[in-house]
Amino acid sequence: MATEIMGERSTWQLRACSAALAVVMAGCAHSPSMESERSEAVEAAAAAMPELLADWSPRPLPGKRSTAYSFVQRDGRDCVLAQARQSVSLWRRSLDLAPEHVEQLKFDVWIGEHSPKATVQAPETDDAPARLLLGFAGDESRLSLANRMQFELVRTLTGEAPPYATLMYVWDASAAPETVVVSARSDRIRKIVVGSGGFKRAPAWQHLRRDLRADFQRAFGEAPGRLVSMAMMTDADNTRSRSEACYGDILLLGAEQQPLAGSLQF
Repeated sequence: MATEIMGERSTWQLRACSAALAVVMAGCAHSPSMESERSEAVEAAAAAMPELLADWSPRPLPGKRSTAYSFVQRDGRDCVLAQARQSVSLWRRSLDLAPEHVEQLKFDVWIGEHSPKATVQAPETDDAPARLLLGFAGDESRLSLANRMQFELVRTLTGEAPPYATLMYVWDASAAPETVVVSARSDRIRKIVVGSGGFKRAPAWQHLRRDLRADFQRAFGEAPGRLVSMAMMTDADNTRSRSEACYGDILLLGAEQQPLAGSLQF
């Protein structure tokens, strides 16, 4: 019986870490043991990235095949190509920006192949050809008991707490733009659909501009804290399909519309 209980507890811990909080900026994937499990292909892709991506790094998720990220051109523009083959992982960087300094977010994304079933509105189909994840700091004492326990578990297992809140901007195959979705895996992850539609044979660049503070207020019902991380994520693991996107400029803009530290500009 004790063995069964321990087995169930281990399974629950793995699920809590990988499904609920690893997605929150790959918190569980940061431990040395997880780092050692990266594939040679992922390491080679990281080494081949240009200098302007030196602050970004791949973050695999426990028990998942990794999405391939590489530096390419699409329609004459430099970008990070993400190719998911029944896979999921992130390309992430740390930040440290006060919320009052970030006026707007501008980012360009090229949407390629993806499943018509890929929608963030249901856990079993929760895939997207393109996601931009933003992690925010906050007062953990304000969280529910369940969330605080979840955070403490991750901190114990990895030595690193996840962000207080993660806001995802996603391209969805079917959900209407401006739909706000609370993740079924953790209510500390909330998603805003910024574009919608199935795969087109002649995909083009999408140019998106967002009021980051207003979006966070709408999604979480409170003002944002410090912006502490940013990540790209393309996944096709839940639909067991393929998806592809290119990430171009990602600009965090100040009051005078100047790019702030941490912006990605090719």
